[in-house]
Amino acid sequence: MSEPKDTTIAFNVRLKPSESSAHPRAANYTNVGVAQGIAYLDFGFLEPAVLAALAKTAKDGQAAPKGLEGHLVTRVAMDLSALTRLYQQIQQVLVGVQSARQPKAKT
Repeated sequence: MSEPKDTTIAFNVRLKPSESSAHPRAANYTNVGVAQGIAYLDFGFLEPAVLAALAKTAKDGQAAPKGLEGHLVTRVAMDLSALTRLYQQIQQVLVGVQSARQPKAKT
Protein backbone atom coordinates (compact mmCIF):
# COMPACT_ATOMS: atom_id res chain seq x y z
CA MET A 1 0.00 0.00 0.00
CA SER A 2 1.36 3.42 -0.87
CA GLU A 3 1.08 6.37 1.46
CA PRO A 4 -0.91 9.40 0.31
CA LYS A 5 1.23 12.21 -1.09
CA ASP A 6 0.97 15.74 0.25
CA THR A 7 -0.29 17.69 -2.74
CA THR A 8 0.10 21.45 -2.96
CA ILE A 9 -2.00 23.47 -5.36
CA ALA A 10 -1.04 27.09 -6.01
CA PHE A 11 -3.73 29.67 -6.69
CA ASN A 12 -4.38 33.31 -5.87
CA VAL A 13 -6.25 34.10 -2.68
CA ARG A 14 -7.59 37.53 -1.83
CA LEU A 15 -8.49 38.09 1.80
CA LYS A 16 -10.97 40.89 2.41
CA PRO A 17 -10.43 42.69 5.71
CA SER A 18 -13.05 42.46 8.38
CA GLU A 19 -13.69 45.35 10.74
CA SER A 20 -11.17 44.05 13.28
CA SER A 21 -8.49 43.26 10.67
CA ALA A 22 -8.78 46.39 8.54
CA HIS A 23 -5.84 48.10 10.25
CA PRO A 24 -2.45 46.50 10.84
CA ARG A 25 -1.42 45.92 14.43
CA ALA A 26 2.13 46.22 15.73
CA ALA A 27 3.67 43.18 17.39
CA ASN A 28 7.22 42.84 18.69
CA TYR A 29 6.75 39.62 20.66
CA THR A 30 5.59 36.17 19.58
CA ASN A 31 5.01 32.87 21.30
CA VAL A 32 3.91 29.53 19.87
CA GLY A 33 2.34 26.75 21.90
CA VAL A 34 0.79 23.43 20.85
CA ALA A 35 -2.04 21.61 22.59
CA GLN A 36 -4.05 18.68 21.25
CA GLY A 37 -2.73 19.08 17.70
CA ILE A 38 -3.55 22.78 17.47
CA ALA A 39 -0.86 25.47 17.35
CA TYR A 40 -1.60 28.72 19.16
CA LEU A 41 0.37 31.73 17.92
CA ASP A 42 0.29 34.70 20.27
CA PHE A 43 1.37 38.08 18.94
CA GLY A 44 2.02 40.70 21.57
CA PHE A 45 3.42 44.14 22.06
CA LEU A 46 5.97 45.09 24.72
CA GLU A 47 6.64 48.79 25.19
CA PRO A 48 10.03 49.66 23.64
CA ALA A 49 10.97 51.65 26.76
CA VAL A 50 10.50 48.51 28.85
CA LEU A 51 12.72 46.54 26.47
CA ALA A 52 15.40 49.25 26.58
CA ALA A 53 15.29 49.30 30.40
CA LEU A 54 15.58 45.51 30.46
CA ALA A 55 18.63 45.63 28.15
CA LYS A 56 20.24 48.29 30.38
CA THR A 57 19.54 46.18 33.47
CA ALA A 58 21.23 43.17 31.88
CA LYS A 59 24.17 45.27 30.67
CA ASP A 60 24.67 46.68 34.18
CA GLY A 61 24.72 43.15 35.59
CA GLN A 62 21.60 43.64 37.66
CA ALA A 63 19.01 40.93 38.21
CA ALA A 64 16.35 40.78 35.52
CA PRO A 65 12.70 40.98 36.50
CA LYS A 66 10.83 37.68 36.81
CA GLY A 67 8.27 38.71 34.20
CA LEU A 68 7.11 41.47 31.90
CA GLU A 69 3.68 42.94 31.24
CA GLY A 70 2.66 43.34 27.63
CA HIS A 71 -0.45 43.57 25.49
CA LEU A 72 -1.88 40.61 23.59
CA VAL A 73 -2.42 41.88 20.05
CA THR A 74 -4.01 38.71 18.74
CA ARG A 75 -4.03 34.94 19.08
CA VAL A 76 -4.21 32.70 16.03
CA ALA A 77 -5.10 29.01 16.27
CA MET A 78 -4.23 26.65 13.41
CA ASP A 79 -3.77 22.98 12.81
CA LEU A 80 -0.26 21.62 12.45
CA SER A 81 -0.42 21.34 8.64
CA ALA A 82 -1.23 25.07 8.43
CA LEU A 83 1.65 25.76 10.83
CA THR A 84 3.95 23.75 8.55
CA ARG A 85 2.85 25.81 5.53
CA LEU A 86 3.40 29.02 7.50
CA TYR A 87 6.88 27.82 8.44
CA GLN A 88 7.69 27.15 4.76
CA GLN A 89 6.42 30.60 3.75
CA ILE A 90 8.47 32.30 6.46
CA GLN A 91 11.57 30.40 5.33
CA GLN A 92 11.01 31.58 1.75
CA VAL A 93 10.64 35.19 2.88
CA LEU A 94 13.77 35.05 5.03
CA VAL A 95 15.83 33.49 2.23
CA GLY A 96 14.68 36.30 -0.05
CA VAL A 97 15.50 38.97 2.51
CA GLN A 98 18.90 37.44 3.20
CA SER A 99 19.81 37.24 -0.47
CA ALA A 100 18.68 40.85 -1.01
CA ARG A 101 21.00 41.99 1.82
CA GLN A 102 24.08 40.20 0.52
CA PRO A 103 26.40 42.39 -1.52
CA LYS A 104 26.48 41.48 -5.18
CA ALA A 105 29.74 40.08 -6.52
CA LYS A 106 31.64 42.35 -8.88
CA THR A 107 32.14 40.93 -12.33
